[in-house]
Amino acid sequence: MKSLLRPKAHAKCASICGFATSCLRSSYGTSSAHTPGLRRKTSFGGKLYGPPTIFEGLGRVGKATRAMSIGTQRELVYKDELDDEFTGLAGDDGLMTVAGFGSLLSERSARYTFPNLVNFRTGWVQGWRRVFAHTADVFFVRGIARPETGEISSLSLEPWPETQPQPQPPGTPNGTATAAADPTSLPSPSPPSAAAAPLDDSRRRSRGVVVSLFEVPYTPSNVEAFISREHEFRFVAVEPLELPGARPIGRRAVVCARNTDADYRAGRCPPAEWNRRWSVHGIDRVWRDDVLPCRVYLRHCVLAARSLGREAEESFLYDTYLADRRTTVGEHLLAHPDIMDERPPPELAERYNG
Repeated sequence: MKSLLRPKAHAKCASICGFATSCLRSSYGTSSAHTPGLRRKTSFGGKLYGPPTIFEGLGRVGKATRAMSIGTQRELVYKDELDDEFTGLAGDDGLMTVAGFGSLLSERSARYTFPNLVNFRTGWVQGWRRVFAHTADVFFVRGIARPETGEISSLSLEPWPETQPQPQPPGTPNGTATAAADPTSLPSPSPPSAAAAPLDDSRRRSRGVVVSLFEVPYTPSNVEAFISREHEFRFVAVEPLELPGARPIGRRAVVCARNTDADYRAGRCPPAEWNRRWSVHGIDRVWRDDVLPCRVYLRHCVLAARSLGREAEESFLYDTYLADRRTTVGEHLLAHPDIMDERPPPELAERYNG
């Protein structure tokens, strides 16, 4: 296998590997600016710090606070959360916009889920970050979960804490595209299987994610199928920008946002449904901080991001975090480069290949 390390990352590999390897030993026991108000839990044999109960999103998009919502107390309340009909999401053309941030970064992969999608393109969602902090029942169904090592987690979006600097979309001053335009300001181009160097201060000021944007027909059956397929998430409307140029797209897009087990059980997953989806696999918690990315799925997402372009790949490696909210995917891959050699089962080889 060719080295996952970019040329400028070799010198820092040892320290990064030591840090990321400690994550596998569940030593997330220090607080950080990214995760205020952590609470201690015990799981997988070690004491861990759980994620914050409340995330304050930047600006007005996706602001989450603890509050009462329609007579039901929720742990997370999103200002622009959609109802189960996705009311207000459809445009005058009868289409709704989806923002993809994981496997949906690949048009080929997106068409497995949305065969009738149109206008696939690159976009930017500010004030949010990707986090591998929940498990997915489909990983168990398809035989790619590794519960013995905790490598069972999937992706969601969650708002950045409000104390973080205002994000800058690519193509604007101090944004990531400005840096990308200068070949001396970024690591060397990715080899065929590439991780990333550690985040520097300029990248850390970019609080947002590169996404894919596309439209699908807005119909009750499509909305119902979308919710059923992404059952554990909350669905929030965001106002993305189109890249290059950071232009408003003139319509809102739906993203799959972080949930909590309490809200999930109360709002969408009663006991019988929980048993059918989760208990059958021995899962007692879905949204959790003691898990690592599912290896096959992580490789799939890296390849999907790469297919969308360098900017998307950089964003995925730099702006995606493990459940500790400190370790980036790039750092995790530097410590565990064999993940990019992880092949899916033969029956999933086409679907889980970027």
